[in-house]
Amino acid sequence: MTSVSLKAVAAAALTISLSACGDNVRTDYHEFSSVSTRLNVDNDLSGLTRVAIAPDQEQSMNVFLTGYSWWDNTPRGSAQIARPVIHRTAGGVGTYEDPITLAVGHKKTGGRSVMDYRPGTRFYIEKLQKYAIVEDMCGDGPRPQDGPCHTGHRGHDWIDIYVGGRRMDEASVDACMRHITGIQSVVLNPRPGYPVTPGEIATTGCRTFCYGA
Repeated sequence: MTSVSLKAVAAAALTISLSACGDNVRTDYHEFSSVSTRLNVDNDLSGLTRVAIAPDQEQSMNVFLTGYSWWDNTPRGSAQIARPVIHRTAGGVGTYEDPITLAVGHKKTGGRSVMDYRPGTRFYIEKLQKYAIVEDMCGDGPRPQDGPCHTGHRGHDWIDIYVGGRRMDEASVDACMRHITGIQSVVLNPRPGYPVTPGEIATTGCRTFCYGA
């Protein structure tokens, strides 16, 4: 399970977002839609909030994206995940068939954790050109619902993608994660066939692309 590290919180506090193309910093959040397709965890996954769509319908949306690594996972120095679906440990190369592990916020109620998105939910992250799959939870402690992973960031749902980095030094991996942190365009429940550049995120230096180019 991933926790929100102080590094990630500090990055969020900068309120930066990545532009659609290139690496220019943007702070014009009003230009991004705050529409969310987040599951209504207060009603035990019985419906959707903000946007009434079918649970498996493809939907474009904006989210706040951060990364977590082998170095800052919980427990530290591991690739353990809380809700394995297609991987036993955090991994994946980003293809539709082998998407990268993704962590989402959760809420503890009645002694169990209810995740903001069901395990196995797929996303396509346009700027990374990678598919991801929900297999992990973001946020620790007795009330993770009070933490940023569950409450979101400036009206956007928060998702945390595993970047890897086990064979890299921690400072390089931290820099990589800062590079991808920000408001990102994603597709929820994506179909196969979107452009993919496979591979571990950290070992490629958290390379980003201009979507559609």
